[in-house]
Amino acid sequence: MVSTQTPICDFDTPALNFELAGVDGKLHTLESCKGDKGLLIMFICNHCPYVKSIIDRIIRDTKELKTLGLNTVAIMSNDPSAYAEDSFENMQKISTEMNFSFPYLIDETQAVAKAYGAVCTPDFFGYNSDLTLQYRGRLDASRKESAATDVKRDLFEAMKQVAETGKGPLEQTSSMGCSIKWV
Repeated sequence: MVSTQTPICDFDTPALNFELAGVDGKLHTLESCKGDKGLLIMFICNHCPYVKSIIDRIIRDTKELKTLGLNTVAIMSNDPSAYAEDSFENMQKISTEMNFSFPYLIDETQAVAKAYGAVCTPDFFGYNSDLTLQYRGRLDASRKESAATDVKRDLFEAMKQVAETGKGPLEQTSSMGCSIKWV
C-alpha cells in the first residue's frame, strides 16, 4: 500500500463524461449524476484504510450536500484481482450495508480514473453547476485514523461554497490515500 497525495485543484477544468455500471444494476453518466448546483465525484474503494476511516463522514457529508443541490457519485477504479475486497460483489455489499445515498460505480477499464487524473483513494473532484472543477482536496484532517469529531469539514465547507457561489476556495489541502491499484 503506497500513500499518495492528490495534485492541487486545476480550477475550471471541465468534468469528463463517463458511462459506468452501478451496484444498482443501472448505467450512470455524468449527466445523470449531476445535481442542480454541481457534482462531487469521489474515487474510493472498499479496502483502503484511508477510506474506511472516513466512510461514515463521507456518508454524512454527501447527504447534507444533496440538500444544497449537490449530487455525489463514487467510482471504484482499482484492479479487483489485486484486492478481492474491491470486487463488484463487495461493492454491492458495502453500498447496501453502509446505506450509500449516492451511486457506486465500477470503472473496470480504469479509463475514467485515468481521464480524470485520479491518483488515490479517496480522491475528491468537486464541480459547480457548469461542471467545472472547483475543489480537489481532502475530506478533513483524517488520515488512516479518523480525526477528532470537531475537525474542520474541508470538503463540506468547500462544496457548500461552490453551491452558493459557483466557486471553490482558493486554498485547498490535498487529499491523501492509498494509490489506485492499476492493472
